[in-house]
Amino acid sequence: MTLRDVKAVIPAGGAGTRFHPYTEIIPKPMIPVGEHEKPVLEMIVKWIKRFGIQEFVFLVGYKWKYIYNYFGDGARFGVKIDYSIDDHDGYRGTGGAILKAYRSGLISKRALIWYGDILAPVNIHDLFNYHKDVNADLTLVVSRRYRVPVGVVKVNDRLIVEEIREKPELDIMATLGIGVLESSVLEEPIEDSLGKNFDFMGDLVPWMIKRGYKVFAYIYEGAWYDVGSLERYKKLSNDDLAIFNEAL
Repeated sequence: MTLRDVKAVIPAGGAGTRFHPYTEIIPKPMIPVGEHEKPVLEMIVKWIKRFGIQEFVFLVGYKWKYIYNYFGDGARFGVKIDYSIDDHDGYRGTGGAILKAYRSGLISKRALIWYGDILAPVNIHDLFNYHKDVNADLTLVVSRRYRVPVGVVKVNDRLIVEEIREKPELDIMATLGIGVLESSVLEEPIEDSLGKNFDFMGDLVPWMIKRGYKVFAYIYEGAWYDVGSLERYKKLSNDDLAIFNEAL
């Protein structure tokens, strides 16, 4: 399917508290990664552009001018970028920011939601074809396994540690922070149930499920990297990001 009628919506407005003190200077999506030390957000934009998506909406707030001064209207990256700014109108959280962008007329098409701290070489063509085939209202990219960032212990009834596994991979379904959303969902009076301050994954998705919307999982088998914390950021290697470096 053609992706010309798709907008990529990138939540990139958080304060990045887990990245202090670095985010006291720059917003988290602008943290440099990879061989060429490009911002995470630039890697995301260039990966998405490879699949023909050329219209972006950045949902910004904290130190948003840093992002704007780097990307501008997107022309030097061969894309068009609009900005929805978190100000004093009450819309907060990833869900509230998406809803505000819709209410402001910045989202009128099918939307690719991609969190601004997630790097994953997802085949976007395959994702959208799946979304269309199952006729979903929302398709979430899901991994079958998740590596926890802490050690996990097994204890007996006397609290004696019998086993420890350092940062194991758990056999659970984990959402990546990437999905395809039909903008028609946002026509609903969502504020009546969730207000203006709510999370996309934690609040809007459960709301959709309860209301009978068709929410599907797209199983992604590849590697993915959550650059949401300083600990995970420090463990990223150039080899991990080689496929993104090729797109630069």
